[in-house]
Parts: sequence; structure tokens; C-alpha cells
Amino acid sequence: MSSFAIAEPPAEPVDYAGQLRLNMASETVKVEVTVKTFIDGDTTHFYVPESVSENGILKARYLAINTPEVTGKIEPYGKKAAAFTKEKLSGAVSIIIESDTATWNFDSTGDRRLVWVWYKTEPDGEYRNLNLEILQNGLCIANSTANNRYGSTCNAALNQARALKLNVHSGQRDPDFYYGDAVELTIKELRTNPALYNGVKVAFNGIVTMNNANSVYVESYDAETGLYFGMSVYYGYGLSGTGLKILSVGNEVRIVGTLQYYEAGGTWQVSGLTYRMMKPNDPGNIQKLSEGHTPSWIVTSPETFVGQVTIDCGNETKCFDYAAMAMGTTIEMHGLTVVDGYSTLDEDSSSHGALTLTCDANGVTVYIRTIPLNGPDGQLVTPDAFVGQTLDVKGIVDYYNGQYQIKVFKLDHLTLQH
Repeated sequence: MSSFAIAEPPAEPVDYAGQLRLNMASETVKVEVTVKTFIDGDTTHFYVPESVSENGILKARYLAINTPEVTGKIEPYGKKAAAFTKEKLSGAVSIIIESDTATWNFDSTGDRRLVWVWYKTEPDGEYRNLNLEILQNGLCIANSTANNRYGSTCNAALNQARALKLNVHSGQRDPDFYYGDAVELTIKELRTNPALYNGVKVAFNGIVTMNNANSVYVESYDAETGLYFGMSVYYGYGLSGTGLKILSVGNEVRIVGTLQYYEAGGTWQVSGLTYRMMKPNDPGNIQKLSEGHTPSWIVTSPETFVGQVTIDCGNETKCFDYAAMAMGTTIEMHGLTVVDGYSTLDEDSSSHGALTLTCDANGVTVYIRTIPLNGPDGQLVTPDAFVGQTLDVKGIVDYYNGQYQIKVFKLDHLTLQH
């Protein structure tokens, strides 16, 4: 019988993760670590000694397993696998990572190390192998499962999970996954691969940070890159009552709509939102997940804003304009000297009185665009209030007239330095 054949369920399931023993005297390299960031079920960033990694951080990809995705296109059982890994390591008193050989080996991205993860929950307890524990709980599919130093045990754990029909092998729906007609993904995935989803109905989670002109801005944090990703969501005039309350600033929401390129603004946005009050759990509905959140207001230097960033996009690493990836997110920037400015003068435009300010910071040019702002006297604020001044700004990263910019919605988000 093939090692991948599905056998009859065992009378007593074997705890392979507990049976396998960590041999500290073997030729493999090992180091005790602590968790920096949980990414998903099979990827964790650990703090390590500088002798292992110069920056003191090791990005670990677990050997022998491939858990369902939660960082790009969301897959069934991905959230459960990620939660399982976080629960086990959060309760550990000691964590050791081990390479499969006498050296630390990279995965195909060249950025992550392939490791076995061992943990124990009591000071005098035995270490458990987390890779095996994920396998035996059916929270992953095979990934070179037999081609490693623990291959036979890994195969046995995988076959047992299949025989017991656990989780990804169950043939049952994941209760934490929305089985609608929308593609479940992250805002990061939308930002890094927008053309793949042009005209596609998508669903993602994020925090509502701003509401203006029948649109909201939604942002979410990506632990793997350490960046926030955002999206403009146009709700138009099709929502009322509960639907509009769901989109209140500070709410964590699940957005369901169609991604489209907004030609007039030169940006991507999601539109076509619906809410059916009689079917609140309809996977096609927008959903409120939690409340009481605040915008990130990431302090960003002008040099970073006009620079570039490299992002792992699954099968390849891509280089992007930083501002393009930060579109729709909330940022804060300090020490901008306003060298020029003008107002939108078209009295028939909803943007009548909006300001565009050209700023300089040590030779770096940054553009600020505002909605029409009224001063304490009720009059429209003009560029004269800022030209020649140095200010701090808080706003949303946006794109206008061929330039990335910081879009400001409140007068008190433009603070003059004295």
C-alpha cells in the first residue's frame, strides 16, 4: 500500500508529536527562540541570537507541511491552522527550532529558513514537535512530507489524519470560512495583484478609518511585511440604516464588493456593496466584526514615502512604490515646509476650495491635498495660511493628478510648527 493511501481509522489515535523526541546531540543546528510575529499556520518570525541572523530575526517556514493560506487569498481552514499555531506557541515556556541538516537552509523565496519547531509547556516537560502536531490534526496538506529526517513519522501522522478525516481531510465545510461567490482574500493581496481581481467580487477584512463622499477607507495590518494596506470602498447611495452603521469609523468590518479601476481618480476601489437585513449572515453581505478601533497613523518619513518597498508575493518577490502599497492607509508626516499651494476655484465643483500644497523636506517633495476646509470663522481656508510655514500632517495616502499625495479631511490634521 502507498504511504499516501487512506487507511482505516485507528482504534486509538497515535500522538506522533509527543512520541518523537528532540535529540539535542544530533548533527542538526538548533537554537532556543522566542516569537516575534505569528504569520499563519506554517510561518512564524522568531527572535534569534545574532550568531544565527544578523538582525536578530529569523523568518521560519515549517518543514513537511503546507497549511491553508490566510495572508493572500484566504483558504478554508487557514484561520483555524493559524490559530492552532498561535495557541500552541503562546502557551510555551520554551521553543527550539531545528534545521533538517547541519546548516540553516532557505526555502524557495530565499528569505525564510526551513525548520522544525519544538515547544514545551512545562519547565520539566518534554518538547513536542509542532510540525507533526499540525499534520496529525489535519490542518495542512503534504509538502515534501517524506523527504526529511522525520519523514516516516510525518507520513504516519498524515495518513492517520486522513483516516480520521480531520479538518482539511474531512470533506466538511470550514465553519470559519465564508462560502459565498466572493473571493476571500486580504487587502495586501488586492494591492499587490490588483489586475488579477479586476471586475471580480472580493471579500476582505479591515478597520474603517475615514468616511467621506459616500466612500470609506479601510486598512489592515500585514504581520509578514509589517505594513498596513488600505482600500477605498465606495458605498454610494445603495446602503441605509444597519448597512451604513456597519461602515462606521472605528469598526472592523468584512467588505464584500467588486474591485474596479476608478478612471477619474486613477486608483482601484471596491464598490457594489449590499446588506440584506433579513439575512444578516448572508456571505454576500458586509459584516461588522468588532468596534472601538483607531486608525494606524503610521509615522512615515518623506524619504520612505517617495521610495520603494520589496514584498514577498507568494511565488515571487516584487518591488513597488511605497506610496502605491500604502494607498488608502492612514499616515502621519512631520516637518514639511509648504513652498507653494493653490485652491480649486470651480464653484460648481464639490471640490471648490480644496487645497493642493507642495511641500519640501530636505529636498524631498511631498504633495498634500485637502477637501474644502473651513476655518473657525466659517470661511474657506486658503493656501496663504500654510505657504512658507512648516507643518505636521495626518491623512490618507491617495493619488491625484499623476502624483501620490496625502489627503487631509480635517483642519486640525494640519498642524503648524512654531
